[in-house]
Amino acid sequence: MRLSRRHFLAGSAAFGAAAAGVHAQPAGKELVPAPARAAIVPGQRETDVWAFNGMVPGPVLRFRQGERARIDVTNRLAQETTVHWHGLRLPNAMDGVPHLTQPPIPPGGRFLYEFDLPDAGTFWYHPHASSSEQVERGLAGAFIVEEREPPEVDRDVVWLLDDWRLTQEAAVAGEFGNMMDASHAGRLGNTVTINGRVPERFAVQAGERLRLRLINAANARVFGLAFGDLAPTVVTLDGQPLEPHPPPAGRVVLGPGMRADLILDIAAPTGATLPVTDTFYARGRYKLVDMAVEGTRRVSPLTQPVRLAANPLSVPDLSAAERIVIELGGGMMDPRLMRAVRERSGQPDPEMIRQFRERMAAGQVWTLNGQSVTQHQHAPLLTLRRGRSYVFAMNNDTAWHHPMHLHGMTFRVLSRNGQAVPHGEWRDTTLLDPGERVEIGFVADNPGDWMFHCHVLEHQEAGMMGTIRVT
Repeated sequence: MRLSRRHFLAGSAAFGAAAAGVHAQPAGKELVPAPARAAIVPGQRETDVWAFNGMVPGPVLRFRQGERARIDVTNRLAQETTVHWHGLRLPNAMDGVPHLTQPPIPPGGRFLYEFDLPDAGTFWYHPHASSSEQVERGLAGAFIVEEREPPEVDRDVVWLLDDWRLTQEAAVAGEFGNMMDASHAGRLGNTVTINGRVPERFAVQAGERLRLRLINAANARVFGLAFGDLAPTVVTLDGQPLEPHPPPAGRVVLGPGMRADLILDIAAPTGATLPVTDTFYARGRYKLVDMAVEGTRRVSPLTQPVRLAANPLSVPDLSAAERIVIELGGGMMDPRLMRAVRERSGQPDPEMIRQFRERMAAGQVWTLNGQSVTQHQHAPLLTLRRGRSYVFAMNNDTAWHHPMHLHGMTFRVLSRNGQAVPHGEWRDTTLLDPGERVEIGFVADNPGDWMFHCHVLEHQEAGMMGTIRVT
């Protein structure tokens, strides 16, 4: 069986509205990662995947702010795994990083995760063991913490965005961790899904208000979603409320690991078709899905503005903050190497070429402050004092995009290329464009050893990670 071009290209195959829903799960929390099969491409053979509870994506875990989460994980894979709760502020021992915060869960083993939930918002979960393969094969799911007083909407909808590199037989392609992916943009797929299925149509009603929770669970793909005639309002980024505003340039940009909650008021009449388009890559524009207006919820949309209550975050004291420079380096077309060549009148520096080749041969493609780390357990990149404020001045001195993710804490994005960031933007993952400089500020208020890494999973595994120790 061969996939036609319209099936194989991202976002262009038939897909019913019901399939754009996700699996809801009540308070009972148990996760079982195991081999399974999933109908990713409609009309084609099922794909062999790895899944939580037999579902791709895994079940939506829903809690209320202030509750205590208790999640029992039983590993039915043939390899060890863990579960990381991306974006949640929790005790270090529950963070799910193998060999750093916990022993990995062996095949047939169990691990009980238990932690309080101080923050409402949209988060997600995924393995942190062999992540580039385990996440790509389907191990990811949404983790929703509902506000004590949720906003008035007609529907609360999760879109977990992902891409897959599939063969013509709809199988997950192998060659994980190859040097081409590791040294360039990461493992970009050829098939984009919403909630584990190639989409075409999502049914809405005239006059209804949606809370649309977007989660980028892809290994490497950056999404830049344009909503056309719809006028979305951004109300949270990475689960953290901020001043409601339209997305810059009308496009919601999410690097891997990043999330955004939108309020969408469907003002179009019954019968209208509202395309949602991914325009991030200049040569890779495609239609993600059509919103099809079927029926009427009410004559006029809701008009009450939505502004969510802030979570209880520690605000950094910028006047007393310690400033630390973080240099992102390496990768193919390494600018540092290119500059050295230019400085020598076009002649390569033999020593730099030798070092570059040695790093590549060792799988150490990327660096943070000159260090390339390919294992979770290692000497800390930085040691911070608990309760103190810090500013990380990050410089992306590479030719590629890097969504930088900090475990265990939430930071405020202060500036990009020297320009202040508006709307009070709190995040746990921020995207740096090639050559971009970004400053973030936070309070080191959570003790332990925390991962700080690029969430292009192939970049992380090829050196762009480090440990931030808070003592």
